Amino acid sequence: MKSRRPYLLRAMHEWISDSGCTPHLVVDAGMAGVEVPVQYVKDGKIVLNVSLSATAHLQLGNDEVSFSGRFGGVSMMVRAPIAAVLAIYARETGQGMIFSDDDATPPDAPASGEEAKPKAPAGRARLKVVK
Repeated sequence: MKSRRPYLLRAMHEWISDSGCTPHLVVDAGMAGVEVPVQYVKDGKIVLNVSLSATAHLQLGNDEVSFSGRFGGVSMMVRAPIAAVLAIYARETGQGMIFSDDDATPPDAPASGEEAKPKAPAGRARLKVVK
């Protein structure tokens, strides 16, 4: 199974936007592949306004979030792997979703560096005729 996180992220973004609120992402700025303005990082995290009016070319993909935004009047391209997105919430209400590590990696996915191994059957299958 694929990771749930990008699907939940897109759904929450749509719900928050359709509710007339402003979606914000909390991103782990220390994760590899994150490209954000470092001057706005606090405690290793950054909060990003990802409303359609605050971003250009917003892409909430399966692998990464990317958009062009203005920071202090300067336009910058922002990129973050989906695994770096920690939460999405509505600025006005605080309602949203915090993502767990379980949302980033499918439960049966092999750990990095491991190969997928077929599972051995738990035992001999038993069938019973039901009339």
